[in-house]
This record gives sequence, structure tokens and C-alpha cells, in this order.
Amino acid sequence: MTISTYAKKFPDKAAVIMAGSGEQVTFKELDQRSQQIARLWRENGLKAGDHVAVFMENNCYYHAVVWAALRSALYITPVNRYLTAEEAAYVVDDCGARSLVTSSVMGEVANELRQLTPKCETYYMVGDPAEGYQSFEAAIATQDPHPLDEEKWGMIMFYSSGTTGRPKGIFRPAPDSSFDSPGFLFGGFAILYRFDETSTYLSPAPLYHSAPLGFSTSVLGVGGTVIVLEKFDPILALESIEKYQVTHSQWVPTMFTRMLKMPEEERNRFDLSSQEVAIHAAAPCPVEVKRQMIDWWGPVIYEYWGATEGTGKTMITSEEWLERPGSVGKAVLGTLHICDDEGNELPSGEIGVLYADLPAMPFEYFGDPAKTKTAVNPEHPSWATVGDMGYLDEEGYLYLTDRKSFMIISGGVNIYPQEIENAMIMHPKVGDIAVFGVPNEEFGEEVKAVVQPAEGIAPDEDLTKELMNFAREHIAHYKCPRSIDFIEEMPRLPTGKLYKRKLRDQYWGEGKSRIL
Repeated sequence: MTISTYAKKFPDKAAVIMAGSGEQVTFKELDQRSQQIARLWRENGLKAGDHVAVFMENNCYYHAVVWAALRSALYITPVNRYLTAEEAAYVVDDCGARSLVTSSVMGEVANELRQLTPKCETYYMVGDPAEGYQSFEAAIATQDPHPLDEEKWGMIMFYSSGTTGRPKGIFRPAPDSSFDSPGFLFGGFAILYRFDETSTYLSPAPLYHSAPLGFSTSVLGVGGTVIVLEKFDPILALESIEKYQVTHSQWVPTMFTRMLKMPEEERNRFDLSSQEVAIHAAAPCPVEVKRQMIDWWGPVIYEYWGATEGTGKTMITSEEWLERPGSVGKAVLGTLHICDDEGNELPSGEIGVLYADLPAMPFEYFGDPAKTKTAVNPEHPSWATVGDMGYLDEEGYLYLTDRKSFMIISGGVNIYPQEIENAMIMHPKVGDIAVFGVPNEEFGEEVKAVVQPAEGIAPDEDLTKELMNFAREHIAHYKCPRSIDFIEEMPRLPTGKLYKRKLRDQYWGEGKSRIL
């Protein structure tokens, strides 16, 4: 079933609700709007297999644009709305987008983006159109709100976050099946997390990211309602759970941390009892943060490990996690393997590079066979990695240690920043933290921590000493930061991803301490 099924079954039911403004889109409106957009693209000459891009903030048009591509055999690339014009232009050009949809909220970045993407053929803007853009609302209003003569499934082509280099397009062939056939996007999510037409799903993260868009599209595909936060706000998120009786939601650990650092009387004033499943991923969650969340929300929290590349997936319930703190679960999709740097499989308990074997869902990095090759195990062509490191216990539960690219080697000893970050984030004066290696003449690298102080906390030498002592109390001394710098705001995406590379690059070749 698809949104068209539910547009007939309950046309006036809310499909999408914007939490901040209260604006609603019914299933009938979502279905018809997506049909009009699909017809507009056909009128522009786009055919099956062509690419389009969407570069917008969370708004009431976003899902319609995506569904239009999904029902017209097009590939659609959601572009990170926080990129600069130059960064966004790279993605639009790289994916070969023939049409771009953006909004007036994107301001000067959208204006510059049009000038930097001359290969794109049509440009549409929600809101007041800037020079060179057509009004999106006016353009689709002229189109017939009925299905194309032939509707086939398209595909979302996400790009990696680019936290360790240029973003990479993650390409899979679209299924050669009719749009009214069973929704290939939805079955797995619906089964794992019990989505159905009675579900109300809260999406507190940006829709350009794979998890928020994938989950919310899946909920719509089985007839559920999606509540979208324009941007994450802990109070609005909790208010929305109570107001809309949210049953399902998806989070990242930094959101948990922000909510837990609220005054207890403030966060406990909301009725959150409607929650059935609260999903989290994107980054490993500090053990104590997750333990506090389970204490607060109850055993409704489900964690998974997965990648946009779709190489595999794990899942763990709250009950399982309490027995195995720190685990991200057992494989529910694909087979997991831990390997050394040469690609040889390691025994349980040993840390190495995480590979997943999922031959039924091969992927490639769009237009870049060399990048694709780097993700493949040299001995087993069906095993792929995205650079995560960890180990499997005897029962097959996965524990992540860090990204391979962020591992610190100091005096020949491997140090995993995630362990240090998980310990130090529990200090009440730490709002956010990043740990990485910086140059050291004797040991090659040493541990550096960059801290965003909690709200109202001033960075000074006393705070540095306090945090250093806290680290020594909770982790082995050889892992402790040799120095701490402070930053006003961490370069972290609302999806929870940290641009650690941007921090780390400032130190290599310089090695200076500073307030960033």
C-alpha cells in the first residue's frame, strides 16, 4: 500500500503536521500534491531514471517532493540544508540533478547555488521565488492532480554526511515494479518497530538525513501520521509527544543529552505515556545517558546500528541493553564480521573493522568505482564497511568502539575517542565534547579534548582542571586528554553527526592550544 491507498481510505486524516506552526497536510493533499509535482517533472522532460534534488528546511512540502519522485521512477537526492552553496553545488552536480527544489528560507545560499549549478535545467522555490527560480506553488498548481499514466517506483539517493571527506552518493537500482505494488520501502521498518495506520511518529531531526526521511516516509507508507519539528527543541519535542499522543519517534544521543540536562521538574511535567517505541542511532549513546533515558521513559527505547549504505542492521531492545550495556544489538539484516586491517576475520571479543555481508542489497558510490572498492573486503567481495570499528561478543551482540579514521595511536597504543567522550559528557558542566588525536613529537599523537561548556558555564583554567580530574577518575590515565580547549558551539549537524574532521584539521601542523 502507498499514500494513494490512504488518500482514498481516510482523505482528511493528517499525514504531516508541522509541530511549530501547526500546519497540516492531509493524505488527500499529500497524494494529489505529489501527483502534480510528478506531472510537472514529466512536463519538463524528465524520464524514468533521471535525478532531481531537494534543498530545503523541514517544511510541509518536503514529503510531497519525495513522494513525487518515488511514484515517477526518478532518483531524488536530499541535500543537507546546512551546507554552504559551494558544498551543496557539489552534491547537486555530482548526482546529475536535472531539477532542483528549494525554498526562500534558504536565502542567499539558494541564490548562489543556482549560479553554481549550470548543468541543472529547472529551478523551483517554495515561497517568494528569487531571481532565476520559478514559484514552486504556482508551477504545480497548473498540473492535473491525478496519477501519471504509468507509475513506477523511484529511489532516494542519499549522500553520506561528509564528516570524513567529500560526501558520497549511495546508489542502488530502483525496483522495476509498479507504484501500486507493495511498498518496498516500508515492510522492514513496519515489522521491526510496529508501524501501522494507528501510529503517530515524531521526527525531531532534519528530513534531508536518511533516518528521519526513511522512517517518516515509511510511516506515511503504512498510513500513519508524521509530526515534524522544524528544528530540534527539547521543550517542543516533549510538548509534541504529549499533545499528539506520539507512539513512535527517532532520536540521536545529543538530543537525549540536551533533554537530560534540562531541570528535572521541567522535563517531568509532560505526559509521555503514549510512547511505544523510541528509536535512536546515528552515533553510539553513552551508557549512562541511555540508562537515564530508560529510567525516565521506560523500556520503550530501541537502538540500532546501520549505515546509509544499507550494508546491514542491528537492533537491541531496552531489556536486552540493560543486560549488555553499551551494545547496539544483534544483526537483523545481513551478517556481521570483524576484521583486521588486511581483511582477515577476527574472533569474538577482538576489536577490528566492522563489515556486513548483505548480497541482496548491493550498493555503489555513485560515479566513483574507486571509492566503492575501498568499502569492500579484499578477501570477500560481498562484505562491505563504512569504517566503523568494534567487536562481537560470544552471542553475536555488537559493541562499537569508534570510527577507524578517528582512532588515536599514541606510542603504539590504540585509543578510542568515543570511550573518552562517553565518560566526560556526564560531567554537568560539559554541554558537548569531541576527542581526537593531535601531533606529539615523541608518541606520534596525543589525546586532545575540545569542550563546549554547558549553558551558563564560562571556560577558564579552573574548569580545565576540574574536567581533567574528572577524566582521571573515570578512565585510565593513558587515555585522558593531555589538553582541553573550549569552543562556543560544536560543529555538529542536527542529525547528531559531528564534523570532527573540521576540528581535527585545525591542529595538525599547528598543535596549539586555544579557545576556538
